[in-house]
Amino acid sequence: MTGLALYDRTAEDAAAAVIAAYSTSFGLASRMLGPRVRPHVRNVYALVRVADEIVDGPAAAAGLDADAERGVLDDFESETLASIERGFSANLVVHAFARTARECDIREDLIRPFFASMRTDITTSSHDGASHDVYVYGSAEVVGLMCLQAFVNAGSPAPRIAEPHLVEGARRLGAAFQDVNFLRDLDHDAGELGRDYLGASTRADVLARIDADLACAAAVIPELPADCRRAVTAAHDLFAALAWRLRSESAGDTRVRVPNPVKAALAARAWMGFAPRSVRA
Repeated sequence: MTGLALYDRTAEDAAAAVIAAYSTSFGLASRMLGPRVRPHVRNVYALVRVADEIVDGPAAAAGLDADAERGVLDDFESETLASIERGFSANLVVHAFARTARECDIREDLIRPFFASMRTDITTSSHDGASHDVYVYGSAEVVGLMCLQAFVNAGSPAPRIAEPHLVEGARRLGAAFQDVNFLRDLDHDAGELGRDYLGASTRADVLARIDADLACAAAVIPELPADCRRAVTAAHDLFAALAWRLRSESAGDTRVRVPNPVKAALAARAWMGFAPRSVRA
């Protein structure tokens, strides 16, 4: 393997390294995807993770102020869009994502809202209900839609449009993931980052919203392509388990986690083809 093929493979390996380093849960779920889809989901995750790190601490720890962070994020967005157009980037993570965007028809209408939400993290410290919804759409729902584009288009000779109910399920699953993380990270977000994503919403209200979103997503998972269902079921069930633990434990300093043996059991259950679990189970 030489030339562009080697570069493409190296870019995909770089994206896989990002997901392996930053998320055991999504790393576990991604390994359950079929080979048609797996590299594309990893490529999406790597791009959004790097963008998130620009605004969530590492850049500031390196000495960047808010204006410098904004400049780096703007450059990252510009390079992402340009690389999709030209088919190459010197940034391996961007190059990997651009390949996925070109093959799976991920367009600016999903990419720009994501970067807009990341930009909000630099400028906005407290959200109300309306700004929460806008933020979650850009930071999480569009990521679910990018993955859905990979599910329906990877390996296809021509782009296809996902069915509306699959679009709704992808958005709701992304929203549930984000709200679970908001509840898990309340202390860190407030103490370390000075952010409040949930505003006046009560813990009970947020958990009810998570339950509804997970239930909506679970209903459409059986209609996803066969090589995606087990992975999405595993991710759904991991976050349902987190929601259950958030409901069972009072808010405190410890970030709620699913123990590794439970993760393994949920993954095994999904691998055997069981339907997504109830959020209350």
